[in-house]
Amino acid sequence: MAANDTIADMLTRIRNACLVQQQTTNVPATRMTRSIAKVLKDEGFIADFEETGEGIKKYLVVSLKYKGKNRQPIITALKRVSKPGLRVYSNRQELPRVLGGIGIAIISTSSGIMTDREARRQGIGGEVLCYVW
Repeated sequence: MAANDTIADMLTRIRNACLVQQQTTNVPATRMTRSIAKVLKDEGFIADFEETGEGIKKYLVVSLKYKGKNRQPIITALKRVSKPGLRVYSNRQELPRVLGGIGIAIISTSSGIMTDREARRQGIGGEVLCYVW
C-alpha cells in the first residue's frame, strides 16, 4: 500500500504492534523513517532497527521494548503533530515540552531530525513531527 504520509504510517504501525505486544514490526524504509527510528533508539523507546529488502521494497524491522512481567510497552503513546495538510513549526523559544519533559517531541531541523531537548540545546527550531511518551 502506498502511503502519502510515511511518518503517520510508521507511527501507526508501531502503535498497533505495541497494542498486540509484537516483538517486531515492519516499516517502509525512507530517509525520514530511518532518522526517526534512530532518534527512538537513542532515546530508549525501541530496542533496535535494521534494514531488510532490496530496491523499492526496503523495510525497517523495528524491535520494540517492553518492561515488567506483564510486558507493558515502553511507548505509551505516539501522536503525529505536523501533517501534510497542516504543517506545525516552532522557533527555538517555543519548542514544546511533552508531559513536562517525560516524553519527547521529534523535530525536523536544518541540522537533521532530533529531539526537542537537542534542538533547544543547539538553539534551533523546526517542524514538530510527533510526540512520543
